[in-house]
Amino acid sequence: MSSGNSSRGKLPPWIRIRVNCGSAREEVAAILSGLKLNTVCASAQCPNLNECWHKRTATFMILGNECTRNCRFCAVNHSPCPLPPDPDEPEHVAVAAAQMKLKFVVVTSVTRDDLPDGGAEHFAATIRALHKHLPEAGVEVLTPDFNENREHLNIVLDAHPTVFNHNIETVERLAAQIRNKATYRRSLKVLAMASEYGGIPVKSGLMVGLGETDEEVVQALRDLRDAGVTVLTIGQYLPPSGQHWKLDRYVEPEKFAEWGKLAADLGFESIASAPLVRSSYHAGELIKFARA
Repeated sequence: MSSGNSSRGKLPPWIRIRVNCGSAREEVAAILSGLKLNTVCASAQCPNLNECWHKRTATFMILGNECTRNCRFCAVNHSPCPLPPDPDEPEHVAVAAAQMKLKFVVVTSVTRDDLPDGGAEHFAATIRALHKHLPEAGVEVLTPDFNENREHLNIVLDAHPTVFNHNIETVERLAAQIRNKATYRRSLKVLAMASEYGGIPVKSGLMVGLGETDEEVVQALRDLRDAGVTVLTIGQYLPPSGQHWKLDRYVEPEKFAEWGKLAADLGFESIASAPLVRSSYHAGELIKFARA
């Protein structure tokens, strides 16, 4: 299977992307623009952008808007030499979150293989700024793999995020073709290291519709659980364009429900499994049911 010129085609009836241009969405856009902040919502063309911004929530994307990797499912811009991180960005994220009156903040990033610590200290500074400005708010971080460097991972964990998230993205057979410079086993190792750190719930996410089999999805769930993951998201892959990895199938809601039930049987404590679920979608509600 390869990427092709086909993208989503006609959406099935169970996938409905909300269109909303209300005042709350405009307010969020103005706050983000005023502080020169990026969101994964816009950069990755998330289908839930309108719904989330209408509810005055957003997932902040730090360390710039250009990624040193070039995964074939992702809409984020690629560059081997991105601009240096903005030293004011951690404070700006916290100010924006406070202005939006967020009770739960999700922070992700592009991958920065060009930085000595992969951006770990920038993540930590952002977490600390959020704790300072919003001491009652939860903070979830969705990080790259830091090239499996435990020291760099611990820099992030030592800042005490509420949740640590790193996405496995796809099943093992497809990972090498789809995830540029990343590996399935490395991601499992990062998740296991975060679980071994202790005290912080560990989360991961899987996309379907990339060419995997149902049996491979089940194996991925078992692998994630064995790595110590307790919070899980499963969602439908939607190609950002015809130049991205080709869509293989639309998975019906009943199958997502079946995987959700299986995940619960495997011991995952908090699960979101549905076509439009994304890694940070309703993240605050999801974590209420999980423990470290």
